Amino acid sequence: MKQLKNILSPQDLKHLSDAELQNLAGELRNRILETVSKNGGHLASNLGIVETTLAIHRVFDTPEDQIVFDVGHQCYAHKLVTGRQQEFDTLRQWNGISGFTNRKESDKDAFGAGHSGTSISAALGLATANQLDSKDNYVIAVVGDGSFTNGMIYEALNNCNKKNLRLIIILNDNEMSISENVGGLSNYLSKIRNSQNYFNLKHQTQSFLHKIPLVGDGLVEGTRKFKKHIKKRVVAENFFEHLGLDYLGPVDGCDLKKLESVLGEAKSKTSCCLVHIHTVKGKGYPHAEEHPEMYHSSGPFDRAKGIEKKASENSFSTAFGKIMVEAANSNDSICAITAAMTGGTGLDKFSQTHPQRFYDVGIAEEHAVTFATGLSANGKTPVCAIYSTFVQRVYDQLIHDAAIQKLPLIMALDRCGLVPGDGITHQGIYDCSYLSSIPGMAIYSPETYDEMKQSFKQCFERKNLAVIRYPKGAEQQYDRSGFMDCGEFSYQDFEATGEDFEDPEIVILTYGRITKNAYDAIQLLTANKRIRLIKLVKVYPLQIEKICSLMGQPKLVYILEEGIRSGGIGEKLAAVFAQNEDFRPGKIRIRAIENPLMEQGDLPALYDCCGFLPAQLADEIMEILGNK
Repeated sequence: MKQLKNILSPQDLKHLSDAELQNLAGELRNRILETVSKNGGHLASNLGIVETTLAIHRVFDTPEDQIVFDVGHQCYAHKLVTGRQQEFDTLRQWNGISGFTNRKESDKDAFGAGHSGTSISAALGLATANQLDSKDNYVIAVVGDGSFTNGMIYEALNNCNKKNLRLIIILNDNEMSISENVGGLSNYLSKIRNSQNYFNLKHQTQSFLHKIPLVGDGLVEGTRKFKKHIKKRVVAENFFEHLGLDYLGPVDGCDLKKLESVLGEAKSKTSCCLVHIHTVKGKGYPHAEEHPEMYHSSGPFDRAKGIEKKASENSFSTAFGKIMVEAANSNDSICAITAAMTGGTGLDKFSQTHPQRFYDVGIAEEHAVTFATGLSANGKTPVCAIYSTFVQRVYDQLIHDAAIQKLPLIMALDRCGLVPGDGITHQGIYDCSYLSSIPGMAIYSPETYDEMKQSFKQCFERKNLAVIRYPKGAEQQYDRSGFMDCGEFSYQDFEATGEDFEDPEIVILTYGRITKNAYDAIQLLTANKRIRLIKLVKVYPLQIEKICSLMGQPKLVYILEEGIRSGGIGEKLAAVFAQNEDFRPGKIRIRAIENPLMEQGDLPALYDCCGFLPAQLADEIMEILGNK
């Protein structure tokens, strides 16, 4: 019998039998697998935490009790049992539901997520607010072991030792983050994970005592008083207990009965309690169990075949990896640093060919950058590879540890611009705006692999503070043969039908991946207009004199930018043009992202929303010139 269709809210879980719960867990896995194989998404971690999600919702009462998922990579089963079954097929689609928790979607999503390490801080805030209001509701933070490499987790744990705080932290230990877990903490969790004898004995004893007529419950209560004495003899106090937290576990995260029992015990504590569970990433889908790293976050795939390993995909990430290996082969000062994104940033091969100069620091972006500046201070050439959205965390380190001390550092920013699928928390659209405010910062935004290689070559030679930013996926394909290379930028002229090109009537300035959209828009305009397309490679600082020398006196300067308008390169260019007495274009217009809170969707849908599609660009240009 199918159970899932009857689960309209968490309350519907409360009265299910053990057999019905097992059937439901299978259905949830099947629905998650079916949807992710079509839409893409985070699969392995979501398959692993199904039973834990059911146990949480059976023991607690949402939304009065609040669940906070760290990152949100584990929330799909939660979405399915909290009234979003009908919408689940729209996961990660335009106008669909988010792949992460989102307060706008449901009152059962207590706190939004997307970046690692925020859950315990947020949960502590929620629980403290409840305490101030004399509420007896619980707050439950669900945190993967990968997030325990993030320093913010420890900042929060250090403040969780308040009395009568109804906060329960569930450490979901699946031995895997995005890249393989690294460092001393991973080894420590492994040590705890392998010392389960005491905990197994305790639950077996309690189960036996409960069955004794009349006196069983009393005996169980009596043994609680003896528990700490026994525990100290069998298992030494661990790190979490030294911080003042009660600790329960490790517990099999796929055993519903044990989970419910332990969570019930956690509710009886008078202070913050950490419940350590052990789950299997990818559980129920053999392909994901065998290769969890491939199913952490995936695009659509054939469910029967699984994700097929491809020789070497063409992408900016793989191009970056090749550039790094080649450069390090001839320069033994080059080091590569990443924050739990070895595969995502394309550094797999570098980690194999130059293991002594490769550093995966875990999900610790701030540490990664300051560590890199330390390498730089002692003569190394560090390249720190991080996704654009996560570089938002290192603004202070770039100013304080790199810029002020004038230390050379190259930041390789992956996933810049609009990012399909992951949505609002992962859009790489802010970096040019805030990084360009850092003293001494140079920003490159190559549109092709060749431009990328040249950008890195320049940065290795100049030894300054620099960012090289590039989008997710492959370079765009179109005819670039007409571009004239001017070093840090290039340009191409497009003549109106039957006319010789003199000064341009329209100048379009752009950079990065969206150059193709500008090129395609020009094809819709050239029958009537003389257009010069200028593509920047180094986008900051700007070579203003050289750029202005190519402008003439156009009727329109149209600046196209796949980033936020506020403080972006477009606004900087417009400000310079406005102050240049020798350059007086008829009009200046900027087409950039006005609303940076862009939800999830595929790239065409995101472009459509921003007015970036070629036809939209062409229509806007004609309207500005009064030809429409």
